[in-house]
Amino acid sequence: MFVCVYCSSSQRIDRKYADLAREVGTELARRGHGLVSGGAIVSCMGEVARAVRAGGGRTVGVIPQVLVDIEIADTDSDELIVTADMRERKGVMDARSDAFLVLPGGIGTLEELFEIWTSRVLGMHERPLVVLDPWGLYGPLRVLVDGMYEHGFLRPDAFDAIAWATTVDEALDLLERPVPQLRPTGEELGES
Repeated sequence: MFVCVYCSSSQRIDRKYADLAREVGTELARRGHGLVSGGAIVSCMGEVARAVRAGGGRTVGVIPQVLVDIEIADTDSDELIVTADMRERKGVMDARSDAFLVLPGGIGTLEELFEIWTSRVLGMHERPLVVLDPWGLYGPLRVLVDGMYEHGFLRPDAFDAIAWATTVDEALDLLERPVPQLRPTGEELGES
C-alpha cells in the first residue's frame, strides 16, 4: 500500500520530530509499504522519504513548481511529480494514496488533515486516516473537535473517520486494519 505521510518541512523544530519521521519511514519500508510525500528534502519530509528508500521502499514525491524553484525538491524520489500549485499537489497526493498518516506539523499539515478527514466523513473515500501524536501536539485540536461535537457541529461518525496513535507501531497497525464505512444521509448533511 502507498501511505501518504503529511508532516513538517520546518527546520526550526526539535530534532525529535525528524527522528519520528525517520522511524516512520523505516517501519513503512519494513512492512512493505511505499510512501507518497510532499516531495521536499527538508526536515521531516526528507527524513521519512530517505528512510523509506534506505529500507528498500518506493517513494513518490509531489511538489509544486515554486518549491522546485527554491531547490528543495527530493530529486532522489523514485517518482517526482511537479504540480502547478498546492491545490493540484494535494489532489495528486490524494489520488496516489491508499492510506493517510499525519505526523506533527504546522498549518499546512493541519489543512491536509482537515481536507482528508472531511472527505472521509462525507463518504468521498474509504481509506484509513491516522494521526501519530506521541508528544500531545494535537491535544488542543482534539479538545476543540470534542467541543464542536458537543455544540452540534459534528456528527458522531466524524470520530469513526479518524484514529489517533502515540507510537509508530500503533499508527501503522491502525492504517493496516479495515476501516468503518461511513455513508452520510442527506439529513446528516443538512438537507431537508
